[in-house]
Amino acid sequence: MTVLSHLRRAFFRPPSFIPAYPTTTTLTSPYHFIHIEHNSTASIKSEDKKTQGKWLTLPPFKATVNGGSLGKRIAGTGEGDAGNTTAIKWVMRCCPQLPRSLVQKLFRLRQVRRKPFESSKSVGDVHAPDSQVKRVSAKDSMRFGDTVYLPITVQALPTEKTECLCTEEELKFLHDLELYKDSAIIVINKPTGMPVQGGIGIKRSLDELAGTYLRHELSEAPRLVHRLDRDSSGILVFGRTQLSATVLHSIFREKTVGASNIDLKSEKRFLQRKYWALVIGSPRRPQGLITVPLGKVVMDDGRSERITVVENVSTTPSQHAITEYRVLDSSVHGLTWLELSPLTGRKHQLRVHCAEVLGTPIVGDYKYGWQAHKKWNRAQISASSLEHKTEVCNKTSLPFGLNLESGSITYKQPNLHLHCKKMVLPDVSSAIKRAHVTSSDYDFSDIKSLKFDAPLPAHMQRSWDILCS
Repeated sequence: MTVLSHLRRAFFRPPSFIPAYPTTTTLTSPYHFIHIEHNSTASIKSEDKKTQGKWLTLPPFKATVNGGSLGKRIAGTGEGDAGNTTAIKWVMRCCPQLPRSLVQKLFRLRQVRRKPFESSKSVGDVHAPDSQVKRVSAKDSMRFGDTVYLPITVQALPTEKTECLCTEEELKFLHDLELYKDSAIIVINKPTGMPVQGGIGIKRSLDELAGTYLRHELSEAPRLVHRLDRDSSGILVFGRTQLSATVLHSIFREKTVGASNIDLKSEKRFLQRKYWALVIGSPRRPQGLITVPLGKVVMDDGRSERITVVENVSTTPSQHAITEYRVLDSSVHGLTWLELSPLTGRKHQLRVHCAEVLGTPIVGDYKYGWQAHKKWNRAQISASSLEHKTEVCNKTSLPFGLNLESGSITYKQPNLHLHCKKMVLPDVSSAIKRAHVTSSDYDFSDIKSLKFDAPLPAHMQRSWDILCS
């Protein structure tokens, strides 16, 4: 609210536009934070001084790589609109440090201006009439050479973000989570119990920590590409720049949209995710494909929600959800290790498909498998395994308040046994480099794949050792 009230006061009376006086503040690079340059001459008239610093000038628009289109071309699902860059996209690219909500507010208040290339290509046009500089809406397409102006007051807007401080031990722990890094992405092995995004009651989240401590040599903060539940673990991908994050978002989206047409036998699948899960019971078939739609049910007067299987899609809002599964190993203790490959990315998809479709809820999933946990005969776990529990309980907690040493099947209430073990991604870094130097009809089908493998968390590794010994 502080930002919005400040913005409202600052823009209550918008200044009259002065197109390109020498005192206009200029943003010199579309890929760096705002850099201010104040130029002045003795010949400036007194009325010109009143307009000094009123507007922030962005660099003239030039052809750029369209991340959404590039993602579609990598996925092989279409060309997309390679030349359509909207005004809001250009502002966000030039000023990545500005909150998106703030930029949207600027457009809604009609505080963003655009000067077409034709009216500014010669020196004599810098004092052109104001009619050549017009308000621009967020979805208006940019043309080559167009110049966008923002109110200078955006620089004085207060930030509500507080710095996320870490101890040296926590910082080392965070960097040890990294599995891979290049110019486009960072891949980490998310620990169990750490939230991916902030929210009510959440003090530390991975997106906030990554934005502060995993920038490395770049000025932009890494952006989340997909999500994992707080209690799950495994491979989590961040886009290091706005462009790479947009490309990856497009790839993940195309994966979900085109899931029904995927050739399951093809080794050339542009995006693959494989989770390991320990479930109570055993599926009727050792492998199969689940194609069951899911929907959201609001409970407790809107205070909570639950994802469930939708029987009648014609009367109930739903989303198609597809999961491929196969049995990895079975145990005499009534537990089974599964490999789950989601072809779509729906909330709680794997947990609901396991519990409600296969009838084998995931160990530690009390939201969708509480009844199965109450009936689970834990007496089958050997006494020698239970003795191991006492030793582990004495270990100290890891950084960020996490206790990753507990939660195996030897505990009365084990942690969720769901881990994103493997992932195959296209090499987005190479694709972006090619897109910058090649024509728009370039074939990206030969882009190489990156393969990642995340070790099991301690509690799942311990359960694996117990059941497979």
